[in-house]
Amino acid sequence: MQLQEILYGIAITNLVGNTNKEVSALVFDSRQVTQDDVFFAIKGTLSDGHAYIGSVVSAGVSVVVCEQIPEETVAGVTYIQVADSSVALGKMAANFYGNPSAKLQLIGITGTNGKTTIATLLFKLFRELGYKVGLISTVDNHINDRVIVATHTTPNPIALNMLLQDMVDSGCDYCFMEVSSHAVVQHRIEGLSFAGGVFSNITHDHLDFHVTFDNYIKAKKAFFDVLPSSAFALTNLDDKNGMVMLQNTKAVKKTYALKQLADFKANIIENSFNGLHLNIDHADVFFKLVGSFNAYNLLAVYGTAMLLDQDQLTVLTTLTSLTGAEGRFDYMMANGIIGIVDYAHTPDAVQNVLSTIHDIRKGTEQVITIIGCGGDRDKTKRPIMAQVACDWSDKVILTSDNPRTENPQTIVEEMEKGVSPTNRRKTLSIVDRREAIKTACHLAKPGDIIVLAGKGHEKYQEINGVRYHFDDKEVLMEQLNLIS
Repeated sequence: MQLQEILYGIAITNLVGNTNKEVSALVFDSRQVTQDDVFFAIKGTLSDGHAYIGSVVSAGVSVVVCEQIPEETVAGVTYIQVADSSVALGKMAANFYGNPSAKLQLIGITGTNGKTTIATLLFKLFRELGYKVGLISTVDNHINDRVIVATHTTPNPIALNMLLQDMVDSGCDYCFMEVSSHAVVQHRIEGLSFAGGVFSNITHDHLDFHVTFDNYIKAKKAFFDVLPSSAFALTNLDDKNGMVMLQNTKAVKKTYALKQLADFKANIIENSFNGLHLNIDHADVFFKLVGSFNAYNLLAVYGTAMLLDQDQLTVLTTLTSLTGAEGRFDYMMANGIIGIVDYAHTPDAVQNVLSTIHDIRKGTEQVITIIGCGGDRDKTKRPIMAQVACDWSDKVILTSDNPRTENPQTIVEEMEKGVSPTNRRKTLSIVDRREAIKTACHLAKPGDIIVLAGKGHEKYQEINGVRYHFDDKEVLMEQLNLIS
């Protein structure tokens, strides 16, 4: 492709060399460059791409996009100086792949909790409605019935636009995409054309990256700030920061709520382990999903479908048969013991799961919660998560999640700081996750409920940079079936 074509919309502050040349690919990893590539020198958290300009030029790169042109340049190589290389990468990646996001209806879903469930339900719903659909999520990426393994909640701009182009080539009418706060700040969604945005909620998370909660809110809000007037912005009115998201957007503003008057309103009639009975916009409907948090997720899906001009009765009827995303309140039973696996890895998400169980339990059974916290992530939430687990459970086992490069024993000790003296008697610390699950199963009696929180859909445990096979559902069912 001609370099001039992919420079459309790029604010160039300085240029050395010729833009009338063919380029083969876009690359931001210096280890992956080949002949005639465009290399983007990006300042990352661990390294600065500008330090590798000399080596990538030696490897045959023909164009360098950077924030500072090197003092020594090489003849025949084009150097393009921009204010932010990450922004340029997003826009140029979109141009390189023919702006695929503009050729389908791309809906972004953001928030702390619920993104995966909302995106997955929308994907399943629109597939059932007869459309060709794409999904970009934490669990998996889908192009119709084809599954593509997900490595990040929101892929990098090159992978993202390549995926969107594949969806366009496959005839997709819609794509439902999780938008993480990291992706917004790192400009991974730069250059994309969104037909709508959905906000679920915002609670304590990712402060290791954003440092302050205010920065985290601003990152979520920034997604809505750039939505065009042709798009819609749908927000959770019951979240105290829900309307903050819409303050500066040009998009059509819409709301959903359980507790207040909103454009899309629902009431919970009954909540049980069998599912949710809701009244949505004056229609009584029973759903397979469980919990008030899923009532919000279902309402967000319903509102999005209405804003995309779908038929109300058909949408509600179809939603009644759908299940949520893998690892989100996954319910199972063996030997009379109920097991629930959930991705809950924030204090609010843990409370949502446990308060839901509290609301629908009979009162005589024990709730045994197994919970850990990820390494190399927000440390401030560790004692809070342990406190929430203790406040809502009869027994709690603190254990490992994905310790990554941290000492798992240290992580557990930091969680223990949130355990009050009155809660210590019902708390165990077992660093080995498999042993923690095994112990919970042996402590449980028929009728009891085991909640396994934190990893959800993940099929691995990451320890010192190595991912070992570990599936919470698999281990839990194995241990429950061993009980006689």
